[in-house]
Amino acid sequence: MEKSNLPKVDRYLFLAEPFHCDFQKRLFMGHLGNHLLNAADFHANARGFGMDYLNSMHRTWVLSRLVIEMQQLPRANARFYVQTWVERAMRFFTNRNFKVYDADNGTVYGYGRSVWAMIDTETRQPVDILSVRDGVLSNYVETEETCPIDSHSRVKMDEEVELVNTRHATYNDIDVNGHVNSVKYIEHVLDLFSLDWYEHHTVRRLEIAYVAEGHPDDMLCYYQEKVSPTEYLVRVTGKTASEDNERELCRCRICFAE
Repeated sequence: MEKSNLPKVDRYLFLAEPFHCDFQKRLFMGHLGNHLLNAADFHANARGFGMDYLNSMHRTWVLSRLVIEMQQLPRANARFYVQTWVERAMRFFTNRNFKVYDADNGTVYGYGRSVWAMIDTETRQPVDILSVRDGVLSNYVETEETCPIDSHSRVKMDEEVELVNTRHATYNDIDVNGHVNSVKYIEHVLDLFSLDWYEHHTVRRLEIAYVAEGHPDDMLCYYQEKVSPTEYLVRVTGKTASEDNERELCRCRICFAE
């Protein structure tokens, strides 16, 4: 099939592998995040504006914001689809949505929203998305498909909040772009809560806004603010041994259900 004939909306089949599931036999949120990003990559590559093409011209996609809202997570060994489509394309940002549902009975697990930017890998500066291949991405904007969850909110935290954890960015945190992987922040943030907490709570909605890149030699600092018994905000900063001040890397909002 020619790229020009590909549908605007596509879906990709995944498996909730048992070793990617938690002690309650539900898919880890971090692994779900990886599946969403893989679906985005498959969709974009097939249509000529993915990493395969962009890397050849020193460009790449960077994730700016991600929202995942789930009624439930797939159980171990469940086959599920991640459906994805581009909702909007602007000069420096594009919005992409996701729907996660069971491959056998169609049960909808939840939805996702994301915002992406394109940068030059050498200068790290923003690139005009609509200049790539004469704006090919615009041909795949889908406005009829619905994503019923709210867009990301503006995560505002007090300046004086509790430092709850620190850790060095290590080998398993660093991705192909040479900085801390987007999903690793999600895993680290969810690790701030105990196993006992997860015995009685599940993540209903997670929002994360990426501010700056984390580097391999960063000390990562996690600051937490409790908004309500089931809602928490987390700020992640980074600092090298030679830096005096911490750099804000991302902000996160986690809403739990009992």
